[in-house]
Amino acid sequence: MMSNRKLANWVKIAHPARLVLALFMAMGCEGTTDIERLRQEMYNQSRFEPLEKNTFFADQRSSRPWIKGTVARGHLRTDAHLYTGMVDGNPAETFPFPITRDVILRGRERYNIYCSPCHGQEGDGRGMVVRRGMKQPPSYHIERLQNETPGYFFDVMTNGFGAMYSYASRIKPRDRWAIIAYIQALQLSQNATLDDVPADARQRLENE
Repeated sequence: MMSNRKLANWVKIAHPARLVLALFMAMGCEGTTDIERLRQEMYNQSRFEPLEKNTFFADQRSSRPWIKGTVARGHLRTDAHLYTGMVDGNPAETFPFPITRDVILRGRERYNIYCSPCHGQEGDGRGMVVRRGMKQPPSYHIERLQNETPGYFFDVMTNGFGAMYSYASRIKPRDRWAIIAYIQALQLSQNATLDDVPADARQRLENE
């Protein structure tokens, strides 16, 4: 944006036709309404640039550090069960919210995006990248993982385990729980018996 002094010098040597243009430019810079003028004054006000030195403070930083205990909006995490997967210092044995069909469908979607490349769509540990030579993770259907708690899986996704890195920055806490619900559905689907099938659907399976 041209300063008023430069604009004045330019007008002195300018063609008369440009004088009209300069007049419009000056009006545009200062605004024609109270709101436009206020907006321009706010834009031109004195301020410090990010990380600029400021001798007013002893540490000479213009960007002030957060006050101890400050919590950013939307980051107040008081529900330890939901955000850490722990209850009384132990991996949670339950989910922090009801598991519905919509939750499992959400978990399936997230699982197929983030988990299936290594763990496989059936949870058998034979995902596409494993077939290309990456280290194979254990199957979700082995006895050890069938007996693990939801809190254990939440901890693995949050903090990583072995060759698997943390997914905390990629998958939101509620989606991690949704994925765990879907993993349990996968485990049940691969290890269920006919007695686990609801009666109204059992007859149809027996006829097939």
